Formats: sequence, structure tokens, C-alpha cells
Amino acid sequence: MGKQVPVAEGVFTWPADEPRLLGSTCTDCANVMFPTQSSCSKCSGQSTEVTELGRTGELWTWTVQGYPPKSPPYAGDVDPQTFEPFGVGYVELPGELRVETRLTINDPAQMKIGMEMELTFVPLFTNDDGDEVVTFAFAPIEQETP
Repeated sequence: MGKQVPVAEGVFTWPADEPRLLGSTCTDCANVMFPTQSSCSKCSGQSTEVTELGRTGELWTWTVQGYPPKSPPYAGDVDPQTFEPFGVGYVELPGELRVETRLTINDPAQMKIGMEMELTFVPLFTNDDGDEVVTFAFAPIEQETP
């Protein structure tokens, strides 16, 4: 088998011991955006800096993708017989922004708005070179019971 490669260049640091999502911060108004952008969606400023975003946040909202998305642009299992539903949601990174993301869980009974989440990476598909293409996702942070 090949190596692991990112789903797209410039979306997250890769390879890295603790990969992070890459966003942009407007140098005029301090607005944080994801993914990286060359201009600000808030003030229309034309000066931004690449920012490594936080790795933890809270689940803001969620749903379950219960059928294969259209391909293209989706690059994953689109066969209705083998497709595995996956969670999708917004995770609020404190002081930064809300990120639309894949979730590592797809069971509604396990998802709760406000639950703590942490950035992780999951396989998406194997490309023509035999490399495993990975994308970012957020996973629940295990809570210790007192």
C-alpha cells in the first residue's frame, strides 16, 4: 500500500505530529476564515495571513449524511450498497470560527450539541497511485466519569 496523502494541499498541515487546519486571519479586522482565503469575507480587506486553527471545540450542530453525495465533487464510496452514512456538523473553535466538518460518529444517540470535539484525520478513499487519501474530521473527546 502507498502512503497517506491529504485530500487537498493547504487545507491542513501534513505531515505533522499534531496536524492543524489552516485558515486565514484578516490583517485589517482580525476576522478568521476557513479554508484559507486571500481576501476577507467580512470587511473585503485584501490582506490575510495563514493561521493554524485550534484542535478542539464544541459541536455546534450536526446531521447524518445517509446517502452517497454526488460525484464529482465527492470522492469516496458512492455505491448505495456499500456506502456508510457519516456524521456532518459544525464545530465551534473558541475565539476563531465554526468549521463545517465530517464527524467520526454517525449515531444520533451519541451526538449532543455542545459536546467537546477534537480534530482527527480519517481515510476517504484510495487514489489511483494506491495512496490512502485522508481528510479532516472531528471526534468526541472522551469524558471521564466521576
